[in-house]
Amino acid sequence: AMEKKVVRSKVGEKVSLPCCHQIPSSEGLHKYRVYWQKNITDVVLAYSEGNMISKHERYRNRTEMDPRNLTLWISPMEILDNGSYQCIVQHNSIVVCDESVILFVTADFSKPNITAEVFADSCESTEMVITCSSHGGFPKPKISGALNNVSVEWNASWVSESSFSPYNVTGKLQLNVTKDVNITCSVEYSGFSTSTSLLIEKTNDCVVPPVPPPYNVITASIIIIITFILATILAARYLSRHACSHCCKRQDSVEEGVKEYAKAPMSSKETAETSSV
Repeated sequence: AMEKKVVRSKVGEKVSLPCCHQIPSSEGLHKYRVYWQKNITDVVLAYSEGNMISKHERYRNRTEMDPRNLTLWISPMEILDNGSYQCIVQHNSIVVCDESVILFVTADFSKPNITAEVFADSCESTEMVITCSSHGGFPKPKISGALNNVSVEWNASWVSESSFSPYNVTGKLQLNVTKDVNITCSVEYSGFSTSTSLLIEKTNDCVVPPVPPPYNVITASIIIIITFILATILAARYLSRHACSHCCKRQDSVEEGVKEYAKAPMSSKETAETSSV
């Protein structure tokens, strides 16, 4: 069996599907019947005696056929255009060509968005959930990633309305971060890929509390402080009493001097009286 031709395109582009027969320049389309079918059952368009006799509603205003090489043009591409197309050519009621071509249509995914949610934090580490999401692409993608250039496996989930609808993909990764890390998320689909990187910084700068001294050190320190305070109080009292005793002695000496001075004139008077007698 002849290997089927494969054509790849993206949503919004214009694609050409080749047919297996080319009409000679000496003949015209009016001598042929041409059928372009999809998945055998749906007639995309059909020509007979040079006139279009059928066209699928979904391909209206999106298709045209080259009258010489019978190439089918489709524009703009849609996801639903994916499938197997068959070109059948008849000449004088004889099938001269019947071949299929596979059309793969892809839709680009959005650039992945990476977010980080912290749910536990400490001085040593930060526990967080990393989420990578991308949407609007086709076909169903594969999500992969790397942590500091080391491959990691995401817990992925996909959402799509049907097998021929755009996909949204989300990947989650639980990390215990102890230092700055660089994480990359890649979305791969049908030979294409898109990726994003994010630097996650360990920002919690903790001040480690000082280690309290042992109990015996605390007890000894308290005893020393109390002893110092008591010694200071006793010294203050001693100095106060010593100063007062000096003051009292000095006052007694002054009083005695005054008394002696007062006695001296009286002695002189008595001497004078004795002399006069």
